[in-house]
Amino acid sequence: MTTKNSKPVAIMATNIPVRTKPSVYPEPFASQMFGREKRVLGDLFGLTNFGVNLASLAPNAVSSIRHAHTLQDEFIYILRGRPTLHTDEGFTELEPGMCAGFKAGTGNGHRLLNNTTEEVVYLEIGDRTTGDEGIYPDDDLKALRIDGSWEFAHKDGTPYK
Repeated sequence: MTTKNSKPVAIMATNIPVRTKPSVYPEPFASQMFGREKRVLGDLFGLTNFGVNLASLAPNAVSSIRHAHTLQDEFIYILRGRPTLHTDEGFTELEPGMCAGFKAGTGNGHRLLNNTTEEVVYLEIGDRTTGDEGIYPDDDLKALRIDGSWEFAHKDGTPYK
């Protein structure tokens, strides 16, 4: 069922197509996202203040490069599987029903690792604050959110091509 403006009122999340571009990262980072899939749920409903993704990780896949945001809060909720959360505090095993939040501005880098033989499925939610910066403590990468898109550069400011 759709509303007057042709946006759905409700839909089965798994019926939403997987995002066609696997990663917005530049190389050599984009190819490290092999095995990660995202279904962009919030965009389907026209949400502009925050994003919601239904994400899955195949065995040995990672959710992202370990990162933190200067202005964006993030939240994850594990639906299926047993990923490992990698933060500045170390490694934490998660299971279905567990959640984690990452407050903006803390600098605490985070990501999920699927070190199991089972698929991991989780919800990720974050706001879309213009001017947000992504900090990548383990890699020569930084990101800036400009007009709704991420632009990437080396830590010295040289743009990735």
